[in-house]
Amino acid sequence: MTVALRTARWAVPVLLLVAWLGIGGTLGPYAGKLGEVSTNDQAAFLPQDADSTRVIEAQKAFRQQESLPAIVVWTVDGRITPAQQATATRVLASFNGTSQVGGQVSPALPSEDGRALQGIVPLRADLGEEIEPTIAKLRADAGQVQGTTVNIGGPAATQADLKNAFAGIDGLLLGVALGVVLLILLLVYRSLLLPLVIILGSVFALGLACAVVYALADRGVVRVDGQVQGILSILVIGAATDYALLLTARFREELAGRGDRFAAVRAAVRRSAGAIVASAGTVALGLLALLLSDLTNNQALGPVGAIGIVCSVLSALTFLPAALVLLGRSAYWPGKVRAADGAGGAGVWRRIAARVDRSPRRIWLGTCAVLVAGAAFFPMLNTQGVPLDETFVNDAPSVAAQRALSEHYPGGSGNPAIVIADAGKVAEVTRAAQNTPGVASATPVIAAGRPGAGDPLVVDGRVRVDATLKSAPDSDAAKKTVAALRAELDKVPGADALVGGYSAQQYDTQTTAEHDRNLIVPVVLAIILVILFALLRSIVMPLLLVGTVALSYLATLGVAAVVFQDVLGFTGTDASVPLYGFVFLVALGVDYNIFLMTRVREESLRYGTRQGVLRGLTATGGVITSAGVVLAATFAALVVIPLAFLAQLAFIVAFGVLLDTLVVRSLLVPALTRDIGPAVWWPSALRHKKDAEPAPAVSPTEA
Repeated sequence: MTVALRTARWAVPVLLLVAWLGIGGTLGPYAGKLGEVSTNDQAAFLPQDADSTRVIEAQKAFRQQESLPAIVVWTVDGRITPAQQATATRVLASFNGTSQVGGQVSPALPSEDGRALQGIVPLRADLGEEIEPTIAKLRADAGQVQGTTVNIGGPAATQADLKNAFAGIDGLLLGVALGVVLLILLLVYRSLLLPLVIILGSVFALGLACAVVYALADRGVVRVDGQVQGILSILVIGAATDYALLLTARFREELAGRGDRFAAVRAAVRRSAGAIVASAGTVALGLLALLLSDLTNNQALGPVGAIGIVCSVLSALTFLPAALVLLGRSAYWPGKVRAADGAGGAGVWRRIAARVDRSPRRIWLGTCAVLVAGAAFFPMLNTQGVPLDETFVNDAPSVAAQRALSEHYPGGSGNPAIVIADAGKVAEVTRAAQNTPGVASATPVIAAGRPGAGDPLVVDGRVRVDATLKSAPDSDAAKKTVAALRAELDKVPGADALVGGYSAQQYDTQTTAEHDRNLIVPVVLAIILVILFALLRSIVMPLLLVGTVALSYLATLGVAAVVFQDVLGFTGTDASVPLYGFVFLVALGVDYNIFLMTRVREESLRYGTRQGVLRGLTATGGVITSAGVVLAATFAALVVIPLAFLAQLAFIVAFGVLLDTLVVRSLLVPALTRDIGPAVWWPSALRHKKDAEPAPAVSPTEA
């Protein structure tokens, strides 16, 4: 080989590494900057056309400045004294006219039982980073009321608690995820260099993805909140590591057989790129289907997640091959590359493959029975939303305040249903609201900017009526009251009434999430089937794969219903969790089946279906199991963010991925394929391929 040719062979991987080092050095910091363009204002992610969203815009006209209410509640063991009420009112009045307040502060109002006081401080909605110190000052000043216990609740306090919850998303979450992945890779490969290279590739992919998302969010193309930010980090790390595991395992096999590192990398990329790209395409297109959602946070996760997957593939197919060329066999140091060497132990998977070969029908019937038993608990999953007092895994100050309010005031006190209606119908609207079951009181907003006696404030021919509900604002009863209130107001001729507020937002989010599931689930299934039809050139096999993964998903939700209710104590599940779980589990579950079945098809072309199943399962067993454990562990890292939504999603995805990896891909799919035989490849010509005779031994190598 000439010097020029040798130089050219080394130039490509060196240039690729230099390019990725430049990307890492330049764009890596963006992984910690997404918080600058993120918003945790939940109103920004409401259904676009819902009444509650339209009310948010309409009610701005009734304020000189948009505000975010902070509700101060004082409680005592006995009864509130006049001196305590006077001090509380004086404390509240001291905030009038301050730069943080965007409206008139209410006086301290006693509860009917005489054991609590309540005041509302309308903070400016654009406080941003100032909201936490403002809430802290409000709490400290409110502590001047001797003999009382002070809590701060309302939307402002909830937003401050959310900022605290997401405070560790850039450092803690990323550190935990990378630490867990590194530990697993060290155990899998028993080498020092390769795990570090794989981790570096995932970090580079995350930096690139975050930079792209930052640019889009900064220009208002996508919205990003803490949840989307956390999921992006976990998704990129998990996906990039999975793709790297598949490629490096194939590289090890090719290196053991060929010896030449350049030929081994070319063969590894050529033979694994199809499965990796198809798997990534499945997940990316499944995520993009979320653009069909009417919930803005779902719409945001779609393109953001797809960007992360694309960056993961780029890293796995460019940075990693370049690094493997330069490292060669030393990538596995201090271990050695041997034909029988590999993650997971080929002997274990030879035995599993032999068991599947002996009793395929018994195995698939048994695993199906287990999955059906788990799916039987699926109807127990309550998707009506997470109550406010369960939103945070750890008790948050705003939750304690809501409990105190609910104990001494009508359940919806401080979080009324907001009615915007025609000014000429204010009396009829107020009367209809007061007569609605579940409404404690209804009062028009007056010129002072708050509900009270006097002439209602009229803006552009519209009035605002605040309806205090009897039930807690996040309860099922409150949501039913919102539906009843809308029905009653629809009966008032010419009122053109809209009902918004916290309870209405929860109701609209829940009903929209149900609509989204019914729309997006079939679309995702159709996308996956089309990809599988093209990849496997079969109709029967894709239907079989999607059916088994869907059964696994239902079983996962059934187990989650039991765990959430009886182990973790959740009384409800966030309305979006089942849809997110479906998109991730079905797409990622099909991923592992793609890794398996592309190898099975490759082997079947040479040896027939029976030997293809045995060789494919043995060859991919260790690497796919390792990939599943890595992905489950990275999603489990979401529990470090103390929010019920992320804890629930973490359990569903982690458990579901392990179920897909250890049961569906290892037992159910191979057993079904072995039992059905060559007919699974219909209508392709592979269905006519005869098994080789005599049957060759199962390959000891791993893919």
